[in-house]
Amino acid sequence: MTPVRVAVWGVGAWGEKHARVYAALPEAELTGVYDRDPARGQAVAARHGGRAFASPEAMLAACEAVSIAVPTVAHREALEQAAAAGRHALVEKPLAATVADADAMLAAARRGGIRLQVGHVERFNPALIAARPHIRAPKFIEAHRLALFQPRSLDIDVVFDLMIHDLDAVLAAVGAAPTQVSAVGVAVLSENEDIANARLEFADGCVANLTASRVSQDRLRRIRFFQGDSYLSVDLLEKAGELLRVGGGAGPNDGAVPAMTLPPGFPVIRRSRLEVGPGEPLALELQAFLASIRGQGEGAPSGEAGREALRVAADVRAAMKDRARQWIRETSSAS
Repeated sequence: MTPVRVAVWGVGAWGEKHARVYAALPEAELTGVYDRDPARGQAVAARHGGRAFASPEAMLAACEAVSIAVPTVAHREALEQAAAAGRHALVEKPLAATVADADAMLAAARRGGIRLQVGHVERFNPALIAARPHIRAPKFIEAHRLALFQPRSLDIDVVFDLMIHDLDAVLAAVGAAPTQVSAVGVAVLSENEDIANARLEFADGCVANLTASRVSQDRLRRIRFFQGDSYLSVDLLEKAGELLRVGGGAGPNDGAVPAMTLPPGFPVIRRSRLEVGPGEPLALELQAFLASIRGQGEGAPSGEAGREALRVAADVRAAMKDRARQWIRETSSAS
Protein backbone atom coordinates (compact mmCIF):
# COMPACT_ATOMS: atom_id res chain seq x y z
CA MET A 1 0.00 0.00 0.00
CA THR A 2 1.52 3.28 -1.13
CA PRO A 3 1.46 5.89 1.67
CA VAL A 4 -0.57 9.06 1.13
CA ARG A 5 1.70 12.09 0.77
CA VAL A 6 0.54 14.57 3.41
CA ALA A 7 1.59 17.97 4.72
CA VAL A 8 0.61 20.18 7.63
CA TRP A 9 -0.27 23.84 7.10
CA GLY A 10 0.31 25.71 10.37
CA VAL A 11 2.43 24.02 13.03
CA GLY A 12 1.56 25.70 16.27
CA ALA A 13 0.93 23.52 19.31
CA TRP A 14 -1.83 21.49 17.68
CA GLY A 15 -0.47 21.50 14.14
CA GLU A 16 2.77 19.98 15.39
CA LYS A 17 0.75 17.10 16.85
CA HIS A 18 -0.55 16.41 13.33
CA ALA A 19 3.02 16.35 12.03
CA ARG A 20 4.10 13.98 14.81
CA VAL A 21 1.24 11.56 14.17
CA TYR A 22 1.60 11.58 10.39
CA ALA A 23 5.31 10.85 10.75
CA ALA A 24 4.47 7.74 12.80
CA LEU A 25 1.67 6.37 10.57
CA PRO A 26 2.76 3.78 7.98
CA GLU A 27 -0.12 4.84 5.71
CA ALA A 28 1.23 8.40 5.54
CA GLU A 29 4.33 10.03 4.14
CA LEU A 30 4.92 13.39 5.80
CA THR A 31 6.32 15.47 2.96
CA GLY A 32 6.69 18.49 5.22
CA VAL A 33 5.11 21.50 6.85
CA TYR A 34 4.48 25.17 6.18
CA ASP A 35 4.21 27.87 8.81
CA ARG A 36 4.12 31.64 8.44
CA ASP A 37 7.03 31.65 10.94
CA PRO A 38 9.88 30.04 8.95
CA ALA A 39 11.88 29.25 12.09
CA ARG A 40 8.92 27.42 13.59
CA GLY A 41 8.41 25.42 10.41
CA GLN A 42 12.08 24.46 10.27
CA ALA A 43 12.10 23.38 13.92
CA VAL A 44 9.03 21.15 13.49
CA ALA A 45 10.39 19.62 10.29
CA ALA A 46 13.67 18.88 12.05
CA ARG A 47 11.81 17.07 14.84
CA HIS A 48 9.34 15.08 12.76
CA GLY A 49 10.74 14.85 9.24
CA GLY A 50 9.92 16.24 5.84
CA ARG A 51 10.70 19.68 4.52
CA ALA A 52 9.94 23.12 5.86
CA PHE A 53 8.31 24.60 2.77
CA ALA A 54 8.87 28.24 1.93
CA SER A 55 5.30 28.81 0.70
CA PRO A 56 1.85 27.20 0.70
CA GLU A 57 2.16 26.75 -3.08
CA ALA A 58 5.36 24.69 -2.68
CA MET A 59 3.75 22.59 0.05
CA LEU A 60 0.59 21.88 -1.96
CA ALA A 61 2.64 20.92 -5.01
CA ALA A 62 4.36 18.20 -2.95
CA CYS A 63 1.36 16.53 -1.27
CA GLU A 64 -1.94 14.77 -1.94
CA ALA A 65 -3.64 15.83 1.28
CA VAL A 66 -3.14 18.48 3.92
CA SER A 67 -4.07 19.15 7.53
CA ILE A 68 -4.99 22.81 7.96
CA ALA A 69 -4.19 24.02 11.48
CA VAL A 70 -3.81 27.76 10.92
CA PRO A 71 -5.78 30.25 13.07
CA THR A 72 -9.54 29.94 12.57
CA VAL A 73 -9.83 33.26 10.76
CA ALA A 74 -7.50 31.91 8.06
CA HIS A 75 -9.26 28.57 7.51
CA ARG A 76 -11.32 29.72 4.53
CA GLU A 77 -8.40 31.16 2.57
CA ALA A 78 -6.24 28.09 3.21
CA LEU A 79 -8.96 25.61 2.28
CA GLU A 80 -9.88 27.48 -0.89
CA GLN A 81 -6.24 27.39 -1.95
CA ALA A 82 -5.94 23.68 -1.14
CA ALA A 83 -9.18 22.89 -2.99
CA ALA A 84 -8.07 24.84 -6.06
CA ALA A 85 -4.93 22.68 -6.08
CA GLY A 86 -7.04 19.51 -5.79
CA ARG A 87 -5.72 18.56 -2.35
CA HIS A 88 -7.92 16.74 0.16
CA ALA A 89 -8.09 18.62 3.45
CA LEU A 90 -8.75 18.03 7.11
CA VAL A 91 -9.43 21.40 8.73
CA GLU A 92 -9.05 21.78 12.47
CA LYS A 93 -12.17 22.73 14.40
CA PRO A 94 -14.01 24.99 14.24
CA LEU A 95 -14.42 24.65 10.50
CA ALA A 96 -14.49 28.41 9.99
CA ALA A 97 -14.90 31.74 11.71
CA THR A 98 -18.43 32.23 10.33
CA VAL A 99 -21.18 30.12 8.77
CA ALA A 100 -20.79 32.14 5.56
CA ASP A 101 -17.12 31.18 5.43
CA ALA A 102 -18.06 27.53 6.02
CA ASP A 103 -20.52 27.65 3.12
CA ALA A 104 -17.82 29.10 0.88
CA MET A 105 -15.44 26.31 1.94
CA LEU A 106 -18.00 23.62 1.16
CA ALA A 107 -18.55 25.16 -2.26
CA ALA A 108 -14.79 25.30 -2.88
CA ALA A 109 -14.45 21.62 -1.93
CA ARG A 110 -17.20 20.66 -4.37
CA ARG A 111 -15.58 22.67 -7.16
CA GLY A 112 -12.19 21.10 -6.46
CA GLY A 113 -13.58 17.57 -6.16
CA ILE A 114 -11.81 17.07 -2.83
CA ARG A 115 -12.74 15.55 0.51
CA LEU A 116 -13.23 18.22 3.16
CA GLN A 117 -13.28 16.89 6.71
CA VAL A 118 -13.15 18.56 10.11
CA GLY A 119 -10.99 17.84 13.15
CA HIS A 120 -13.71 17.13 15.70
CA VAL A 121 -11.23 14.77 17.30
CA GLU A 122 -13.43 13.92 20.29
CA ARG A 123 -15.50 11.67 18.02
CA PHE A 124 -12.44 9.41 17.98
CA ASN A 125 -12.04 9.31 21.74
CA PRO A 126 -12.04 5.56 22.53
CA ALA A 127 -14.47 6.10 25.41
CA LEU A 128 -17.02 7.81 23.17
CA ILE A 129 -16.51 5.12 20.52
CA ALA A 130 -17.30 2.49 23.17
CA ALA A 131 -20.38 4.41 24.33
CA ARG A 132 -21.85 5.07 20.89
CA PRO A 133 -23.62 1.70 20.41
CA HIS A 134 -25.48 2.28 23.69
CA ILE A 135 -26.74 5.80 22.88
CA ARG A 136 -30.40 5.45 21.92
CA ALA A 137 -32.83 8.37 21.93
CA PRO A 138 -31.33 10.29 24.89
CA LYS A 139 -33.76 12.40 26.88
CA PHE A 140 -31.19 14.53 28.72
CA ILE A 141 -27.49 15.11 27.96
CA GLU A 142 -25.08 16.86 30.29
CA ALA A 143 -21.52 17.80 29.32
CA HIS A 144 -18.73 19.50 31.25
CA ARG A 145 -15.48 20.55 29.58
CA LEU A 146 -13.13 22.41 31.91
CA ALA A 147 -9.56 23.33 31.01
CA LEU A 148 -6.66 25.25 32.49
CA PHE A 149 -5.97 28.62 30.93
CA GLN A 150 -3.68 28.49 27.89
CA PRO A 151 -2.63 31.63 25.95
CA ARG A 152 -3.80 30.19 22.62
CA SER A 153 -6.99 30.25 20.54
CA LEU A 154 -7.91 33.52 22.25
CA ASP A 155 -9.11 34.90 18.92
CA ILE A 156 -12.28 32.83 19.49
CA ASP A 157 -14.51 32.43 22.54
CA VAL A 158 -14.78 29.28 24.65
CA VAL A 159 -17.81 28.10 22.66
CA PHE A 160 -15.82 27.92 19.42
CA ASP A 161 -12.67 26.80 21.24
CA LEU A 162 -13.94 24.04 23.56
CA MET A 163 -17.72 23.67 23.70
CA ILE A 164 -17.93 22.96 19.98
CA HIS A 165 -16.55 19.45 20.68
CA ASP A 166 -19.58 18.69 22.85
CA LEU A 167 -21.97 20.43 20.48
CA ASP A 168 -20.77 18.09 17.75
CA ALA A 169 -21.16 15.05 20.03
CA VAL A 170 -24.68 16.09 21.03
CA LEU A 171 -25.77 16.72 17.43
CA ALA A 172 -24.43 13.31 16.40
CA ALA A 173 -26.20 11.60 19.32
CA VAL A 174 -29.58 13.28 18.79
CA GLY A 175 -29.43 13.29 15.01
CA ALA A 176 -31.20 16.63 14.70
CA ALA A 177 -30.69 20.34 15.16
CA PRO A 178 -31.98 22.08 18.30
CA THR A 179 -35.20 24.02 18.09
CA GLN A 180 -34.29 26.38 20.92
CA VAL A 181 -30.97 27.65 22.29
CA SER A 182 -30.24 29.71 25.40
CA ALA A 183 -26.83 30.54 26.82
CA VAL A 184 -24.78 32.68 29.16
CA GLY A 185 -21.08 33.48 29.02
CA VAL A 186 -18.49 35.56 30.85
CA ALA A 187 -15.10 36.92 29.75
CA VAL A 188 -12.52 36.48 32.52
CA LEU A 189 -8.95 36.56 31.21
CA SER A 190 -9.45 37.36 27.53
CA GLU A 191 -11.58 39.71 25.46
CA ASN A 192 -13.92 36.85 24.55
CA GLU A 193 -16.09 34.65 26.77
CA ASP A 194 -13.94 32.19 28.74
CA ILE A 195 -16.80 30.44 30.56
CA ALA A 196 -20.12 29.50 28.98
CA ASN A 197 -23.22 27.45 29.65
CA ALA A 198 -25.71 26.50 26.95
CA ARG A 199 -29.09 24.78 26.99
CA LEU A 200 -30.27 23.12 23.79
CA GLU A 201 -33.83 21.87 23.34
CA PHE A 202 -34.82 19.45 20.59
CA ALA A 203 -38.12 18.65 18.88
CA ASP A 204 -38.21 15.12 20.36
CA GLY A 205 -38.06 16.55 23.89
CA CYS A 206 -34.37 15.94 24.51
CA VAL A 207 -32.55 18.68 26.43
CA ALA A 208 -28.77 19.14 26.49
CA ASN A 209 -26.98 21.24 29.10
CA LEU A 210 -23.36 22.07 28.21
CA THR A 211 -20.74 23.89 30.28
CA ALA A 212 -17.29 24.88 29.05
CA SER A 213 -14.50 26.81 30.77
CA ARG A 214 -10.92 27.56 29.80
CA VAL A 215 -10.10 29.26 33.10
CA SER A 216 -10.68 26.37 35.46
CA GLN A 217 -8.28 25.15 38.14
CA ASP A 218 -9.14 21.57 37.25
CA ARG A 219 -9.37 19.59 34.03
CA LEU A 220 -12.60 17.76 33.26
CA ARG A 221 -14.13 16.34 30.09
CA ARG A 222 -17.25 14.35 30.82
CA ILE A 223 -20.51 13.75 29.00
CA ARG A 224 -23.53 11.89 30.37
CA PHE A 225 -26.55 10.51 28.53
CA PHE A 226 -29.84 9.89 30.37
CA GLN A 227 -32.17 7.59 28.44
CA GLY A 228 -35.51 5.89 29.01
CA ASP A 229 -33.97 2.72 30.39
CA SER A 230 -30.30 3.53 30.88
CA TYR A 231 -27.67 6.04 31.91
CA LEU A 232 -24.25 6.42 30.28
CA SER A 233 -21.37 8.30 31.89
CA VAL A 234 -18.35 8.88 29.65
CA ASP A 235 -15.08 10.28 31.00
CA LEU A 236 -13.34 11.61 27.91
CA LEU A 237 -10.23 12.66 29.81
CA GLU A 238 -9.65 9.31 31.50
CA LYS A 239 -11.01 7.37 28.50
CA ALA A 240 -13.44 5.37 30.60
CA GLY A 241 -17.18 4.87 30.79
CA GLU A 242 -19.98 3.25 32.73
CA LEU A 243 -23.43 2.03 31.74
CA LEU A 244 -26.35 1.67 34.17
CA ARG A 245 -29.32 -0.12 32.66
CA VAL A 246 -32.75 -1.00 34.05
CA GLY A 247 -33.27 -4.77 33.77
CA GLY A 248 -32.30 -6.38 30.49
CA GLY A 249 -29.76 -9.04 29.65
CA ALA A 250 -26.04 -9.08 29.94
CA GLY A 251 -24.21 -5.91 29.09
CA PRO A 252 -20.60 -4.95 28.36
CA ASN A 253 -18.19 -6.30 30.95
CA ASP A 254 -21.13 -7.38 33.17
CA GLY A 255 -20.05 -8.71 36.52
CA ALA A 256 -17.09 -6.34 36.80
CA VAL A 257 -19.30 -3.98 38.80
CA PRO A 258 -22.09 -5.41 40.99
CA ALA A 259 -25.72 -4.57 40.30
CA MET A 260 -27.25 -1.85 42.46
CA THR A 261 -29.27 -3.08 45.44
CA LEU A 262 -32.76 -1.58 45.59
CA PRO A 263 -35.80 -2.26 47.81
CA PRO A 264 -38.18 -5.10 46.79
CA GLY A 265 -40.51 -4.18 43.95
CA PHE A 266 -38.00 -2.00 42.11
CA PRO A 267 -36.43 -3.20 38.86
CA VAL A 268 -32.84 -4.42 38.90
CA ILE A 269 -30.33 -1.84 37.72
CA ARG A 270 -27.39 -3.50 36.01
CA ARG A 271 -24.13 -1.61 36.23
CA SER A 272 -21.20 -2.28 33.94
CA ARG A 273 -18.02 -0.67 32.70
CA LEU A 274 -17.64 0.06 29.04
CA GLU A 275 -14.95 -1.90 27.25
CA VAL A 276 -12.79 0.93 25.96
CA GLY A 277 -10.27 0.13 23.27
CA PRO A 278 -6.79 1.57 22.85
CA GLY A 279 -5.71 4.41 20.61
CA GLU A 280 -4.82 8.09 20.54
CA PRO A 281 -7.84 10.04 19.28
CA LEU A 282 -5.80 12.17 16.87
CA ALA A 283 -4.09 9.11 15.40
CA LEU A 284 -7.46 7.39 14.94
CA GLU A 285 -8.85 10.52 13.31
CA LEU A 286 -5.96 10.94 10.87
CA GLN A 287 -6.02 7.23 10.02
CA ALA A 288 -9.73 7.55 9.19
CA PHE A 289 -9.02 10.64 7.06
CA LEU A 290 -6.32 8.83 5.09
CA ALA A 291 -8.50 5.72 4.68
CA SER A 292 -11.37 7.81 3.30
CA ILE A 293 -9.07 9.26 0.65
CA ARG A 294 -8.61 5.67 -0.56
CA GLY A 295 -12.37 5.12 -0.47
CA GLN A 296 -12.18 2.99 2.68
CA GLY A 297 -14.72 4.49 5.08
CA GLU A 298 -16.29 7.83 5.87
CA GLY A 299 -13.26 9.34 7.55
CA ALA A 300 -13.39 12.22 10.00
CA PRO A 301 -16.58 14.29 10.38
CA SER A 302 -17.64 15.76 7.05
CA GLY A 303 -17.49 19.41 6.13
CA GLU A 304 -21.29 19.44 6.39
CA ALA A 305 -21.14 18.13 9.97
CA GLY A 306 -18.53 20.74 10.80
CA ARG A 307 -20.73 23.41 9.30
CA GLU A 308 -23.73 22.30 11.41
CA ALA A 309 -21.69 22.31 14.64
CA LEU A 310 -20.46 25.79 13.70
CA ARG A 311 -24.01 26.98 13.03
CA VAL A 312 -25.23 25.82 16.43
CA ALA A 313 -22.13 27.32 18.07
CA ALA A 314 -23.01 30.62 16.38
CA ASP A 315 -26.53 30.34 17.82
CA VAL A 316 -25.03 29.77 21.28
CA ARG A 317 -22.79 32.81 20.81
CA ALA A 318 -25.77 34.94 19.74
CA ALA A 319 -27.72 33.79 22.79
CA MET A 320 -24.77 34.73 25.04
CA LYS A 321 -24.65 38.20 23.49
CA ASP A 322 -28.41 38.62 23.95
CA ARG A 323 -28.09 37.71 27.62
CA ALA A 324 -25.20 40.16 28.07
CA ARG A 325 -27.27 42.95 26.51
CA GLN A 326 -30.13 42.05 28.84
CA TRP A 327 -27.80 42.40 31.85
CA ILE A 328 -26.72 45.82 30.63
CA ARG A 329 -30.34 46.97 30.22
CA GLU A 330 -31.32 45.68 33.65
CA THR A 331 -28.27 47.27 35.28
CA SER A 332 -28.93 50.59 33.56
CA SER A 333 -32.61 50.63 34.55
CA ALA A 334 -31.76 49.80 38.17
CA SER A 335 -29.22 52.64 38.52
